[in-house]
Amino acid sequence: MIEFFTKGGIFMYPILICSIMSLWFFIYKLLILKKDKNIPPNLVNEAKRLIIEGKFEDIYKVCVKYPSPLAKILIVISKNLDKDRGTIKELVEIAGKTEVIELEKYIEAIGTIAGISTLLGLLGTISGLISIFSTISIDPVVNPARLAGGISEALNTTAFGLVVAIPSLAFNKYLESKVNKIVAELEQVSAEFIDLISKES
Repeated sequence: MIEFFTKGGIFMYPILICSIMSLWFFIYKLLILKKDKNIPPNLVNEAKRLIIEGKFEDIYKVCVKYPSPLAKILIVISKNLDKDRGTIKELVEIAGKTEVIELEKYIEAIGTIAGISTLLGLLGTISGLISIFSTISIDPVVNPARLAGGISEALNTTAFGLVVAIPSLAFNKYLESKVNKIVAELEQVSAEFIDLISKES
């Protein structure tokens, strides 16, 4: 692996940085996008109990106890109980959009890294080919070792760029699907709370 890396030339280093960043973002977002962290079951159960018991003023305390996107949405609902259903729904949608932006944070960066890694690999290929043709143009008799070095730089950089880009693209799509699932569940739970509050208030 060390030989493979060193023969790839200078462009292997930025691709390596891209691989580290991609993996770091992926692991970080996996931890952030856990369902229980975004829609805590205890928060759902306690908030529903408080609404049924008519203890609307205690909803905020429970939300503080379980900080999450759902908690922020419930805080918006609890602060606007005096408003009509339509207004509450609009305020919840605004709060929800803010939370979606936060959930999607860094995911696009992983997709960008996939594109950059591919382009860096292509750039390494071009650099290697330039090296090869420079060698051919200078030396009447081509030195096989120098020629092989240029070919290695071209092929190794391309391969490494793809090795980083393909998983990064997979990471991006997987995280996007997780966000979409969480957003759909947040919308469903929020609608249930709005319906419950409308009945109990």
